[in-house]
Amino acid sequence: MVREKDVCWEYAEKLDGNKVRCKFCLRILNGGISRLKHHLSRLPSKGVNPCTKVRDDVTDRVRDIIGSKEPPCTKKHKLIETKALANISPEKPLLSVEPITPIARIFPPIGQAISSSGNNQENAERSIALFFFENKIDFGVARSSSYHQMIEAVGKCGSGFIGPSPETLKATWLERIKSEVSLQSKDVEKEWAMTGCTLIAETWTDNKMKALINFLVSSPSRTFFYKSVDASSYFKNLKCLSELFDSIIQDFGPENVVQVIVDNTLHCTGIVNHILQNYGNVFVSPCASQCINAILDEFSKLDWVNRCILQAQSISKFIYNNSPLLDLMKKFTGGQEIIKTGITKSVSNFLSLQCLLKYRSRLKVIFNSPELAANSAYTNKSQSVNCIAILDDNDFWRTAEECVAVSEPFLKVMREVSGGKPAVGTIYELLTRAKESIRTYYIMDEIKCKTFLDIVDKNWKNNLHSPLHSAAAFLNPGIQYNPEVKFLGSIKEDFFRVLEKLLPTPELRRDITTQILLYTRASGMFGCNLAKEAIDTVPPGIWWEQYGDAAPTLQRVAIKILSQVCSTFTFERHWSTFQQIHSEKRNKIDKETLLDLVYINYNLKLARYLVSKPPEEDPLQLDDIDMTSEWVEEAENPSPTQWLDRFGSGLDGNDLNTRQFTAAIFGPGDNIFGL
Repeated sequence: MVREKDVCWEYAEKLDGNKVRCKFCLRILNGGISRLKHHLSRLPSKGVNPCTKVRDDVTDRVRDIIGSKEPPCTKKHKLIETKALANISPEKPLLSVEPITPIARIFPPIGQAISSSGNNQENAERSIALFFFENKIDFGVARSSSYHQMIEAVGKCGSGFIGPSPETLKATWLERIKSEVSLQSKDVEKEWAMTGCTLIAETWTDNKMKALINFLVSSPSRTFFYKSVDASSYFKNLKCLSELFDSIIQDFGPENVVQVIVDNTLHCTGIVNHILQNYGNVFVSPCASQCINAILDEFSKLDWVNRCILQAQSISKFIYNNSPLLDLMKKFTGGQEIIKTGITKSVSNFLSLQCLLKYRSRLKVIFNSPELAANSAYTNKSQSVNCIAILDDNDFWRTAEECVAVSEPFLKVMREVSGGKPAVGTIYELLTRAKESIRTYYIMDEIKCKTFLDIVDKNWKNNLHSPLHSAAAFLNPGIQYNPEVKFLGSIKEDFFRVLEKLLPTPELRRDITTQILLYTRASGMFGCNLAKEAIDTVPPGIWWEQYGDAAPTLQRVAIKILSQVCSTFTFERHWSTFQQIHSEKRNKIDKETLLDLVYINYNLKLARYLVSKPPEEDPLQLDDIDMTSEWVEEAENPSPTQWLDRFGSGLDGNDLNTRQFTAAIFGPGDNIFGL
């Protein structure tokens, strides 16, 4: 009866035997109230999974309860401390006594009296885990290359290594690493004279008149984050916004800037016309990834597509919200997830449908398995009956296959243009092929074919089309010399307009017609065997650098055009970080330090994404599934997101993705980097 009075019982339902059910995540635990406390505390405990839905205030309360009950080993530690202090002579420094930290009191090191390598390894891992948990660090950080470099470097230092103090990190290493990144940026600037560069402007706005703009600069070798600007006070003032863009373009050199990529938010401000009118050699293009996402979003809103997505979500929600069923699913899939979280809501929908199709037969086995049949709590649920009906419905699976067949060509386009490589020369062909795939798939269904093509054409014409894309396609030898390509005639006019913009005087255009003929007819070096073989093996810009010497003016233009990206990037951006940087409550020193930290952080992420990213890694998919997405969360009002979508125009609250565990990372009340 004494145990029944434990305050933690208000968070649990007592079941038969020694079992309890968590009221937050409904997980059933063996071991009574003690295991429930570890479950709610989210502290490391062997055999107890942390609760994913418990409120932070409850977690803090339960941790206080656990911490207030002194573990048996604490008395032993106190005795050791007392004896050690009694034996210290005045001549001996107090540093010889290793203090018992608060964390060590609650989680004493394993096998303290034994010095085997096995225990050393486990103690090291435990210490790292405690560091992650105490400081609310996302588990995904353990995948970063810098994390592994740190572990390796510390291991080489031996047992006497002492980590840098906060003062050393802030005063020495911050400035040193910032200088290293700046030097790398300066090295890349040297190629701009030949390749030019693209200025990328990413925006984020909210409903409170807040507007932030991040500026990046991209060229074939690297993309660098340049600066973050709070434009809240003048975002709708074209004069002030124009002055901001003028200053950025001047920083990079107008002669070096080939293209400015802006999102839909900036398109509505008038800044596009200002750039086009004042910089004759600069093009303004939309973000290709953003436009492809808009196409996929409209696909997903078609009634029959949306109905298929909702049915699929009912299956995943039921599985991910019932622990025994989730364990069974992991058993049958070899530990793999049956859904995926993408960079946007629409991408998540179509990637998850692909995943469900992959595990179609295994899902049927799960819901008809003896293990599930023996558990009446699930077999009798209406949700279970509904899931079985959907899984046995051939029409559902045919519709899912249709959704995947239509969306995959556009996901492929999105992957190509979002990888950080110069893709301006391929976007036109990729979209043309994606449209052809729809025509082929719906060769017997004219109505559906027209429905999808109208969506694509509307977005392409109104949002995505750029003369620079057409000119790049014309100058791409893989397209120009491909006899199967039928659209060259339709893009020739755009190509000539671009030439007139980049070569504005007759003197600059001298012999250009002759040079175009040499290229289109594959004469001279353009037609040699080496040039033909290189078309499929090197990027178009490099191809022109190697084989375009016979047409020097056209060569310079081609290299500059074909060296540009056509999209922003698809890794996570923590806009709450930038919000805190621009907070009026910060003093000048704090703000400067934070700007330096974000400059380093963003550029390290870019380096990892563009240089170190494994080729097999899907740029459209997040590492972990979003536990608050519509594919998992059953609540009518999902919890607020902390990790904002990759694309600026999606930041209206309707197309945001979060990741598990990130609600605690850079929350609105947190102090970033301790500042």
